[in-house]
Amino acid sequence: MPTSIWFWIAFHVGVFVALAVDLISFKRRGRELSMRAATLRSLIWVALSLAFNLLVWRTKGSDDGLDFLTGYVIEYSLSVDNIFVFVLIFTYFRVPPRSQHRVLVWGILGALVMRGVMIWLGVTLVERFHFVLYIFGAFLVLTGLRMLFDRDAKLDFEKNFFMRFCRKMLPITREFHGRRFVIRVGRSAAGHGRGRLMFTPLLLVLILVDIMDLIFAVDSIPAVFAITTDQFIVYTSNICAILGLRSLYFLLARMVDRFIYLKTGLAIILGFVGTKMIIARQFPIPNWISLVVIIVVLGITITVSMLATRRKARSASQN
Repeated sequence: MPTSIWFWIAFHVGVFVALAVDLISFKRRGRELSMRAATLRSLIWVALSLAFNLLVWRTKGSDDGLDFLTGYVIEYSLSVDNIFVFVLIFTYFRVPPRSQHRVLVWGILGALVMRGVMIWLGVTLVERFHFVLYIFGAFLVLTGLRMLFDRDAKLDFEKNFFMRFCRKMLPITREFHGRRFVIRVGRSAAGHGRGRLMFTPLLLVLILVDIMDLIFAVDSIPAVFAITTDQFIVYTSNICAILGLRSLYFLLARMVDRFIYLKTGLAIILGFVGTKMIIARQFPIPNWISLVVIIVVLGITITVSMLATRRKARSASQN
């Protein structure tokens, strides 16, 4: 059943209102998020997503409601992998905590546009060429294998093509200037003259964050196609997962070293979802089974990770 245009409009209005409230409250806060505040905000975003899930369930039916929930869990779990990379980016560029929030906000706004375009293209391809699902499935299986056997791969931002291109083509200052992406330098002491327009390193960080989100979207969006090809469900489950990414980042950024087996769990999930897409016609797997498998895999890998690193964390806190 096609989704009413008013449902699309209402969803986006709700997204921007929620973002505005979150931004205003953070600006009034005047300091970086504590663990307690990050936990509370993460729970609020999850609660809002589940409330929207209930709305989908009641207005579009139980099948679409289950599809949204499964897609949301997939996207939310895969977004944790984004956090690992964001921590590396912010650490590499030594981005101040309050500036990190600004980068994540603009990164999410960019993700809204990029993922919307990618989902529209993906759905169009699947509707016209059904065999594309098999290609997506094979891609997810290969991605899962690569993640499983190449867990220690390091990102070298200096060798990143876009970073080298930006450094070469854009006038960039050496130092950060608060939370600003653009400044003017070279004004006279009296304030005369417009000065030269220059970009700060924070803009480089934003560009890199958007690039990495785009790369991760290539994995995560096809994963939801294993659940449904309904454009509204795929898009909204993606966006709801992304909206909670900022708070989840501040919650998990100080704990990333404890999730030592999470990448293994994510690799298993990608492999499972990819296999489901490939065998869908011969051996269809109900979405409720997919949801159970994903939750169980995440629960086991997170629990084992926390138990394995608990002793190390205790000794570190005592020293």
